[in-house]
Amino acid sequence: MKFVVVTGGVLSGLGKGISTSSIGVLLKSRGLNISPVKIDPYLNVDAGTMNPYQHGEVFVLDDGAEVDLDLGNYERFLDMNLTGEHNITTGKVYRAVIEKERRGDYLGKTVQIIPHVTDQIKEMVRAVGSKEKADIVLIEVGGTVGDIEGMPFVEALRQLALEEGKENVLFVHTTLVPIMGAVGEQKTKPTQQSVRELRSMGVQPSAIIARGERSLEPEIKQKIAFFCDVPVEGVISAPDATTIYDVPLIFDGQGLTDYILERLHLQPKGEDLKEWRAYLERLKNPKGEVTIALVGKYTHLKDSYISHIEAFHHAAAAAGVHVTIKWVESMDIEKRGTSMLEGVGGILVPGGFGDRGIEGKIKAIEFARENEIPFQGVCLGFQLATVEFARHALGFDDANSTEFNPKTKAPVIDLLPEQRGVKSMGATMRLGAHLVDVDADSKTAKLYAEEPVKERHRHRYEVNPEYIAKLEAAGLRYVGRSDGARRMEVLELRGHPYFVASQFHPELKSRPLRPSPLHLGLVQAAAKSK
Repeated sequence: MKFVVVTGGVLSGLGKGISTSSIGVLLKSRGLNISPVKIDPYLNVDAGTMNPYQHGEVFVLDDGAEVDLDLGNYERFLDMNLTGEHNITTGKVYRAVIEKERRGDYLGKTVQIIPHVTDQIKEMVRAVGSKEKADIVLIEVGGTVGDIEGMPFVEALRQLALEEGKENVLFVHTTLVPIMGAVGEQKTKPTQQSVRELRSMGVQPSAIIARGERSLEPEIKQKIAFFCDVPVEGVISAPDATTIYDVPLIFDGQGLTDYILERLHLQPKGEDLKEWRAYLERLKNPKGEVTIALVGKYTHLKDSYISHIEAFHHAAAAAGVHVTIKWVESMDIEKRGTSMLEGVGGILVPGGFGDRGIEGKIKAIEFARENEIPFQGVCLGFQLATVEFARHALGFDDANSTEFNPKTKAPVIDLLPEQRGVKSMGATMRLGAHLVDVDADSKTAKLYAEEPVKERHRHRYEVNPEYIAKLEAAGLRYVGRSDGARRMEVLELRGHPYFVASQFHPELKSRPLRPSPLHLGLVQAAAKSK
């Protein structure tokens, strides 16, 4: 088993996750079995309790694990379903060490960062690769080299390289090469300083991925190689790309795949990037354009909706159109009305928590319903579609979710029974993949084309069963149900060209070659309505 470790320097947000995912695509294209691992040095056990403004989207896996958004990139690029074991946090590591100490596993020894914490990190990394019989474990270390919280992880991986042998572990360091001054000179000093910091921790990178606005000039590449003690073929330029899906081909074009294979003494078992290239061809050559309004609560940080963004890219390529996302803050609709939604081809209302901006989302849904604009609701969007219909089609003016108004006279959305009495916030929602039964004559069934509908969930509230008969009698159809038809999962509106909402999150399983059926349905409906 080999290990490729990706670290980052200079500053955060350089795209380590995309670099790691791209390396995974290239190695997988050579017939190798890849197992990706994301290390997050924060003390949280998982990402589940984090505000989207703090850390972007919380990505949910099939097993219900709430993880860092980079695992979403891994799944999309590598077309694989991961588990919670693929995300290692400081919280998980320390919890495991403390549990061992409490059991007496350390036989009375003083428990320390070295060796006990670092040994636990190595154990967790190796366990993922061994369980999946991986040829290569691809490890991304979150944060920036030099961060205090990341030091135990870098030390553990230094030890791993020593124990496994240098021919079995390769370090890739991602840095920034800024352009300064009117003449546009590329500066290497931040990269030099960052690599010096990494080397001071006992780690010598074998490859450097240099991020910047444009490709590295040959003399700059030579300079980085010389000062950082890396072969020039190991210095890879990562300029701004038209789409993140270009990055694997940019890296491969510079020989990174062959360099890694040679450095790790691995023999490729073939080469196949045909489907990847075909996807890019479709994505870059659309035959039309549609605009989808994404009405959200966290639109100031686009990473809060990264899976929706990528799902639209996948759907766009499949539908042969370019999708422009119009970002609409739901609070702005509350203040200024729905004029900003006029002229859009479709409307998406995604998930979220808390009562801020809720009335703006409801107004957006009403606008889509009354004007026959293609609409998709997800999670909270599904619940609010029910609230909006109850208010304006059934005349229940007070209809609401008990999440926002516990005293509402028409609680059409209520807390899941098993959530009553739950006090802990971490990993206690209804999470993970659940099988959904869909009516055969529905739009949703046609979009899934007889594939089993098994999608991921993250919610505490559901449609109140006491109101379902009245809602359906007025024209709202609950065409998808789960858990013996007890839970409402998908709704459609009779007579509307495309009004579909799901309690589950279809964006989480969208892939470049297998787009989310419901996002594809929205894009196709928007294109047809032009």
